[in-house]
Amino acid sequence: MDIKTHVYSDKANSSFGKRFFNMRQQTMLYIALCVLLLSIILIAGNLITEEALRVSFTEKNLQPSLSHIYGTDWFGRDMFLRTVKGLSLSIIIGVAATVASGMFALILGIAAAIGGKKLDAFINWLIDVVMGMPHLIFLILISFVFGKGPQGIIIGIVLTHWTYIARVIRAEVLQLKSSQYVRASKSFGKSNWYIARHHILPHVLPQFLVGLILMFPHAILHEASLTFLGFGLSPHQPGIGVILSESLNYLSTGQWWIALMPGLSLLVIVILFDLLGEKVEALINPYKAHE
Repeated sequence: MDIKTHVYSDKANSSFGKRFFNMRQQTMLYIALCVLLLSIILIAGNLITEEALRVSFTEKNLQPSLSHIYGTDWFGRDMFLRTVKGLSLSIIIGVAATVASGMFALILGIAAAIGGKKLDAFINWLIDVVMGMPHLIFLILISFVFGKGPQGIIIGIVLTHWTYIARVIRAEVLQLKSSQYVRASKSFGKSNWYIARHHILPHVLPQFLVGLILMFPHAILHEASLTFLGFGLSPHQPGIGVILSESLNYLSTGQWWIALMPGLSLLVIVILFDLLGEKVEALINPYKAHE
């Protein structure tokens, strides 16, 4: 009976190992595809010149076709080129805001866990305050105060999107503080900075990476939302929010493609990276990988 149980256990472990290895391969392939897609959009967006987006009244209001797969707008501009240009700008803003917000969260999360009870209580209070405020209204106020534009959007996202990652990192660090190797390091007289740099930071980096990936689509959506409401990018700057805002004036005339095609492109990018975050989290978390 014991031998059969042992054989069955070995088979189950082997089957799980194969599934995990296959999932790891799929996740790495998915990451490579996402990075490739981002690179293509960024490179193409930078290569698109003003000349490519020139006004052509002889081709205005054309529906999607082989010559213009996203159609053209009321000025005859190719909507596919405008969408790629807008997505490239949104990605740049999203990456900058996500990295800055993530670093802010990492510092505060570690500080809350190892900085003493008073600092922990203050950072927890700050997290509750930020999370308790209406998100979009807070973003609008911050963007307006800092002069709108890309800088206002980035600062607004940095100051409003750090709370979730900070709370996750704080909880992880609190668990690591009770581990034997951290206690041993303290007994040898190592400083909190040494412990944070050598023992804590390497263990929280996976959760930090997943948080960044999951924050990225939120940053892009909020950039588009702020621009759509008039508190983000200037109407003269290319952006998905600008395109969607301008398209409202022409939807009633039947020009559905002006809003639908850029909106779908933005939605695909958001869903793609949301799924990427879930796959990376399942790869890092052994419990989710076992499920």
